[in-house]
Amino acid sequence: MKQNNLLIWLLGVWAALAWPLLAVAAEADYAREKKWADEVVPGLVVGDPVYLQTPRGHHKFLTLFTPVAGTDKAAIVVHGMGIHPDWGMVGTLRTDLADRGITTLSIQMPILAADAKGEAYPPTFPEAAERLGEAVDFLKAKGYTQIAIVSHSMGSRMSRVYLAGHPDPAVKLWASLGLSQDDYAGLKLPILDLYGDNDLPPVLANAAKRKQTLAGASSQQKVIARADHFYSGHEAEMVAAVADFLNATLK
Repeated sequence: MKQNNLLIWLLGVWAALAWPLLAVAAEADYAREKKWADEVVPGLVVGDPVYLQTPRGHHKFLTLFTPVAGTDKAAIVVHGMGIHPDWGMVGTLRTDLADRGITTLSIQMPILAADAKGEAYPPTFPEAAERLGEAVDFLKAKGYTQIAIVSHSMGSRMSRVYLAGHPDPAVKLWASLGLSQDDYAGLKLPILDLYGDNDLPPVLANAAKRKQTLAGASSQQKVIARADHFYSGHEAEMVAAVADFLNATLK
């Protein structure tokens, strides 16, 4: 019995010592973020770089603001794992939605080292939710009252954390692309669940559960034929699906 108690005590000491190290290892890689920003900003053609700041740690993060005159509708575009707010399909979303009359704010989310796996990301979710909150405040200060979140992959998991908390009432809907592990249980706002029929196996396997947890008559699930996780070659269909949902739901 004494040996068991000693083993339990030693495990407790190890956990107490190891947990801070694990938490540090899972913190956002701000140096990598800065590298992304230093590459993105000089080559920016559409939109303006705007740096927002989180309450915790006072970290400044890059956003790309593309305003559209004469509208109170805006979309916060949230990228996936380990990339930046103008990457590939994310850049397409932020620019093409603006072309369709919706102001966009594409935001840099917390990223880890390039070799980090998806399971390492949940400790960054609280900071991700803070960044979304700052993005909403920025848009509200600019006069936008009808705000949507448009997110992809890991960005959808991060967005769910924000929406499951105490989201600002100005956030009216969510276009969730390529969500894998989570569903929409408990969320009452209109949601578009969008994915490709050649998407990643976890996204496809979870599709039925996601559909069952969609709430409200305005929510819907849509599949883009022959599209992969990044909608390669099907970007126009992706943008059209998101824009149609936003325009039909935002008043």
